[in-house]
Amino acid sequence: MADIQVYKKSPAEMELGRRRGKQAMRAQVMMFSLMIFLTLLSFSMVVAFESGVVGFSKFFIIPIIMLFAAVQVGLQLYYFMHMSEKGHGIPQMFMFTGALLGFLIPLTFVTIVWW
Repeated sequence: MADIQVYKKSPAEMELGRRRGKQAMRAQVMMFSLMIFLTLLSFSMVVAFESGVVGFSKFFIIPIIMLFAAVQVGLQLYYFMHMSEKGHGIPQMFMFTGALLGFLIPLTFVTIVWW
């Protein structure tokens, strides 16, 4: 059978763990609030366009919404998928390499077809 080792934390280690947990939860809530704000901003821009507000054309709104979507995807990967924690270097490398290839390959084929 496997031996089980029990490690008793000192009060300083307990306090450090409590502070790190509190800080991580604060970051999660802040990022969630930022994403809700970006979503509300996107919806309000679309409503302004549909209402005919001057200055909100589809050539302005579509790139801004795509930018907000990219920011939200990055934040969700980094914070909600715990990519900001230590020990996630290899999964980050594979994810970023896949995203880069997923962008470059269609760009390459579109460039070949157009020229």
